[in-house]
Amino acid sequence: METWLSFSDEVKAAKAAGQPIVALESTIISHGMPYPTNVQTAREVEAIVRSHGAVPATIAILNGRIRVGLSDDDLEFLGRPENRDSIAKVSRRDLAYVLSQGRHGATTVAATMICARLAGIEVFVTGGIGGVHRGAERTMDISADLMELAQTNVAVVCAGAKSILDLGLTLEYLETHGVPVVGYRTDEFPAFYSRTSGFPTNFSLETPADIAVFLRTKWALGLQGGTVIANPVPEDAAMNAADMESVIAEALQEAEAKHIHGKAVTPFLLDKIKELTGGKSLETNVALVKNNAHLGAQLAVELAKSQTA
Repeated sequence: METWLSFSDEVKAAKAAGQPIVALESTIISHGMPYPTNVQTAREVEAIVRSHGAVPATIAILNGRIRVGLSDDDLEFLGRPENRDSIAKVSRRDLAYVLSQGRHGATTVAATMICARLAGIEVFVTGGIGGVHRGAERTMDISADLMELAQTNVAVVCAGAKSILDLGLTLEYLETHGVPVVGYRTDEFPAFYSRTSGFPTNFSLETPADIAVFLRTKWALGLQGGTVIANPVPEDAAMNAADMESVIAEALQEAEAKHIHGKAVTPFLLDKIKELTGGKSLETNVALVKNNAHLGAQLAVELAKSQTA
């Protein structure tokens, strides 16, 4: 792995000392939020992780190497709009190509999980996972995030799945592949911008320590794969589920009319939703990512304790 992995000094020191580490993705910086909100949010999320006694490891591919832990200049480079076209959106399928060609890449949920596993990191914080897209019975558009969750031993702290998806089918897919969906202090699966979706989680746990015990038990039993830790957006930042459904329907209609497909769909929809909500959806997105960072860091601390107990 030395051929492909480069650790920042901070992450390298944390690994040597057995400190808790939290993986963070980079697609949200390069392709998920506008500049400068993207870079500022990335910095604030890293600060939140540190405030709980864990070490942030934002992951990206720069010059054909997986970078685990980024400098402030790296975050700025990934976030600047003029660099977007030179930074590939990297999922499992793209990882070997981008590395072998010496290119730059921003890692999605799936690719960040792979890189976190290679780096020995057990907790990953993101905004929302990908899933089964609406109309997938016709398009077969299903995110690689779901299959990665079925096979890679990394806990993913998120605000549920992005509400542009078919949440019911996403949960069915996860169930088929044995991926537990754990609600943090909730019995209902959150819908990214909204706290409610109408769909239940598999289990509800009340503390980061409870979640850590659950994960240790799962992996000790040889039950391979990740776990979705569903953490609802804070109430004061949440959007009304019915209002968001109307906005999403309009955005999806425009995407279809413009024949937008594949990797371009999610960035287009997020931009359109931001436009239709007058920027409120972006504020909610920032709030939920920060909220997930709080939980993810606490979970990483509890997992580290269990390793040394």
